[in-house]
Amino acid sequence: MTTHRPHSNILLNVAAVCDATHALGPGLRAVVWVQGCPFHCQGCIAPDWIPYKPARLLAIDELVDELLANPDVSGLTFSGGEPMKQAAGLTEVARLARQRRDLNIICFTGYKIEKLLKPPIDPAVKDLFEQLDVLIDGAYNAHLNDNRGLRGSSNQRIHHLSLRLKDFDFETSPRRVEMQIEDGQILMVGIPPTGMETAFNRTADALQQKGLNLVKYERI
Repeated sequence: MTTHRPHSNILLNVAAVCDATHALGPGLRAVVWVQGCPFHCQGCIAPDWIPYKPARLLAIDELVDELLANPDVSGLTFSGGEPMKQAAGLTEVARLARQRRDLNIICFTGYKIEKLLKPPIDPAVKDLFEQLDVLIDGAYNAHLNDNRGLRGSSNQRIHHLSLRLKDFDFETSPRRVEMQIEDGQILMVGIPPTGMETAFNRTADALQQKGLNLVKYERI
């Protein structure tokens, strides 16, 4: 068993938070996207979250408060950016959140699990793995986007690290996308089906004419 090492001084560099969605896993979930990613995948859904630059710097308890603001949330999803680059902080988020509520946790990563588990294993990554129920691994490949399941392209794999979510169809279930508007900004939550970029930007243009300052969905 891993000895608990407090990380109360850690600040997570957070790109965005969604406190309630049905689009990124089973049940009602809260999602945190971390800032910064080393992969630069062609067709990335969130190019603004690739650079390693300060976004929102949140303490562990502040982030957990946001993620658990909705009392009906039963799961957390970690995405980005690249969660493994902030593994220590996300481990503490998972631990603290589970002290408050029984939750399942899904995490996306651009790394393959074999690389993450190849010795010498980063202790922070090992600790995070102990908190996860499902890991979805692999860098996004636009040419392998088959428009199915809770992963962007078919090369990405579903790893069940516990039995909590063994009955959910991660690979072939229909994709869901939600558009959430807050403070004049629009956040697209979910794995977008092919062709979503055009529809999203058309909606953004229409809403912008009504005075909302929206960020368009752009690929790189």
